[in-house]
Amino acid sequence: MADPKSHDQKKLMAVRDLIITAERSVQSAKKILASLIDPESTKSESLEIFDTAGLSAYSSESDKIVEGIFTGESMLGSDGNTYPVPHNYASKSQIVQGSKLKATIRGDGRIIYKIIDEIEHEVTMGILTKTGERYQIVSEKKTYNVLLAAVTYIRGEVGDSVSIKVPKGKDATYAAIVSKIPK
Repeated sequence: MADPKSHDQKKLMAVRDLIITAERSVQSAKKILASLIDPESTKSESLEIFDTAGLSAYSSESDKIVEGIFTGESMLGSDGNTYPVPHNYASKSQIVQGSKLKATIRGDGRIIYKIIDEIEHEVTMGILTKTGERYQIVSEKKTYNVLLAAVTYIRGEVGDSVSIKVPKGKDATYAAIVSKIPK
C-alpha cells in the first residue's frame, strides 16, 4: 500500500510547480503587452535571443544554405522561415536556445544542421516536472521548457534532478538537458 504522506507530498509539489509556471506565464504576458504598448521603452531580452541580424542565406551548387537562431524547438532562419530541427539532434548536441545554426538544404530536400556559434551559457540544476504533455525544468531562477527527446535520451522521470544549459543573462524559455543527477 502506498504511503499517503508521499502521495500528498507529490500533489503539493505538482501544485507548487503549476503556480510557478503560471507566474512565469503572467510575467511573459506582461513583457509582451508592455512591448506592444511602448515598443521603444521595452526591448525584451527574450526577443533579443532570436535576432538574426548578421546571418545570411545563400546557394552553393545545388544546396541552399540558411543561417539562423535555435528557438528551443526549431531554427528561425535569416530568410524569415522556420526550419524543423530534429529533436533528437538538438537533445544529443545539447543546443542552447539562442545558438546560431547553419542549415544546408540539399537538392533532395534533406536538411543538415551544424552549430556555428554557441551562445554564451551557464550550467545550473533543476527538477524535472511535467505539465500536461510538456516537460519542464524548475530551477532556482525560472521554469524552462525541455524537449521530450532530451528527457527520453537521459531516461528522465518526473522528480529527477538534472543539470541544464541556459543562455547566460538572457530571458530564455527553453533549457538543454546536460545530464541526470543520480539519486
